[in-house]
Amino acid sequence: MLLIRAIIRPEKSGIVMSELVAAGFPAVTKADVYGRGKQKGITVGDVHYDELPKDMLLIVCNDDDKDDILRVIMRYAKTNGGTFGDGRIFVSPVLEAYTISTGKSGL
Repeated sequence: MLLIRAIIRPEKSGIVMSELVAAGFPAVTKADVYGRGKQKGITVGDVHYDELPKDMLLIVCNDDDKDDILRVIMRYAKTNGGTFGDGRIFVSPVLEAYTISTGKSGL
């Protein structure tokens, strides 16, 4: 099992979530987060924004589904031409997962 953590622009999360469902991956956790990337924030005029709003999508999946999920996220989270601030995706192993109501392990 894998955990895919995608940090994306908030205005892209709706379409990414819809396309994940259409691709057969409806189980997603979404959280509002703030941060900055390599560009260290953004300056607009005289104002510097150190922390920018982003959405974090969390998806636990079988190893075989990783490439399909990454393809959907990269396609629909990217702005026209791709720009700084489009986001990052992190993939980590998941050792175990349990359903609280049943106590069953696995997805």
